[in-house]
Amino acid sequence: MPTHDADVIVVGAGLAGLTAAAEIADAGKRVLLLDQEGEQSLGGQAYWSFGGLFLIDSPEQRRLGIRDSRELAGRDWAATAGFDRPEDHWPRRWADAYLDFTAGEKRAWLRAQGVRFFPAVGWAERGGQGAGAPGNSVPRFHITWGTGPGVLEPFERRVRTHAAAGRVTFRFRHRVRGLNVTNGVVHGVSGDVLEPSEVGRGEASSRVVVGDFNLNAGAVVITSGGIGGNLDLVRRNWPTERMGSPPTHMVAGVPRHVDGELQGAVARAGANLIHEDRMWHYTEGLRNWNPIWPGHGIRVLPGPSSLWLDPTGRRLPHPHYPGFDTLATLTHVTRHGYPHTWFLLNRRIIKKEFALSGSEQNPDLTGRSVRLTLRRATGRVQGPVQAFMDHGSDFVIRDNLRDLVAGMNALVGTDEVEYATVEREVRDRDAQLANEVGKDTQLALVRGARGLLSERLIRVSPPAPILDPAGGPLIAVRMNVLTRKTLGGLETDLQGRVLQPGGEPMPGLYAAGEVAGFGGGGMHGYRSLEGTFLGGCLFSGRVAGRACAGG
Repeated sequence: MPTHDADVIVVGAGLAGLTAAAEIADAGKRVLLLDQEGEQSLGGQAYWSFGGLFLIDSPEQRRLGIRDSRELAGRDWAATAGFDRPEDHWPRRWADAYLDFTAGEKRAWLRAQGVRFFPAVGWAERGGQGAGAPGNSVPRFHITWGTGPGVLEPFERRVRTHAAAGRVTFRFRHRVRGLNVTNGVVHGVSGDVLEPSEVGRGEASSRVVVGDFNLNAGAVVITSGGIGGNLDLVRRNWPTERMGSPPTHMVAGVPRHVDGELQGAVARAGANLIHEDRMWHYTEGLRNWNPIWPGHGIRVLPGPSSLWLDPTGRRLPHPHYPGFDTLATLTHVTRHGYPHTWFLLNRRIIKKEFALSGSEQNPDLTGRSVRLTLRRATGRVQGPVQAFMDHGSDFVIRDNLRDLVAGMNALVGTDEVEYATVEREVRDRDAQLANEVGKDTQLALVRGARGLLSERLIRVSPPAPILDPAGGPLIAVRMNVLTRKTLGGLETDLQGRVLQPGGEPMPGLYAAGEVAGFGGGGMHGYRSLEGTFLGGCLFSGRVAGRACAGG
């Protein structure tokens, strides 16, 4: 074997990579941490995130009167994941281990490192199809105080402390192309040194090669992320038998360098890549009016009250309501070949129910400003949302319904939206508000959600007629498919060791984070309960780091 340059090489300096590197260095090992981007991109995609973390039976839940348990969360996870393949053996085991971690030491482990949470707990993936169907039975989405940067902060701090002590060495602008393997044992990586680049975080950096490298170590941990920035690969992996043809137009929820190239190279070297057709994309994507990367999209985190319409103005059928079942609604949209859908709402609803995903879209929470955060309960339109209303290319705002429909058609350049259809859908919905009861399922779910204090105060608008002039003006928002997460990945055992197609580990090789489907090659199955991606990076990075350090 060649001389080792370090005890362990970690490829990818996102959240999973930082977590693994910190755990390895804590054990006294020497770590080389490689990333194809510059130091300004340290932290990867987690930096841009809303910072949501899935917790079970937390103090935040209990203070709001939410009763949760490991058993209930396990039933929700199983119903949502829908594991149904022989290859789901390790994903199932990872899911169980992650749920144990989440119901156990996860919150205390993070708090010990300084992570704090916003007191209101969000209700993502509400389900709405019945007790045994997919979705969260209760709110479990805990927003980190500081959003994505707040999650990253303690792990970056730990790694930089180790770097100052000589236990961690950064190698930025190092693009790994392949593994070094001798007699079946992985002992290093090789690839290209890219020219220095000073572009901002997330911007497209130079791909000019100025050299090459060959580095060796006792073990290699791959934490290179997913494929969401590579729209061609997303389309190649698209499950057409389940979801119809891939969309012809998508916006990108992650930068272009999130391309899946290294995942493919590791698979070609002998690793087992499973569940490539399982992906997590959103139906509520907006074209960013102030883009950072090509095709930059921003996801709306919607409350449950907006009417969701197809391209002609017909209301989407149950259970396709905002925030209820992402995969079911995406499947409905793509099977029908819709190029886009519409949210129809008014100013009263948007003030309370529209949030935007991303640290940069939530300066109050990201900046840990109590004063600015309290404004969320005052009934004002949030500043970033107002900026999209003022500048975004997907918004139509008018004082009456006829002009709104005309504006929707002008935006897409067709006459496809039918005024009579939209008017009927809105008036039918509004007619159900004359009494406290009614037959509109969406309104019943809205009323139920408002039974929770946090939903009533800052998340769910009181049911009211959309056409009420006091709630105006009227708003239509064109929604686009937004790429985001890879749910499949490199198959790993419960130590994070990468497996070969026959089930045997590849000696010396580990994987964590999105490249490993957040654990096992796909611990989410077909669907996420949300708040589980950052948590999956943390958990799988910790597991792989401790395992390859011998801890």
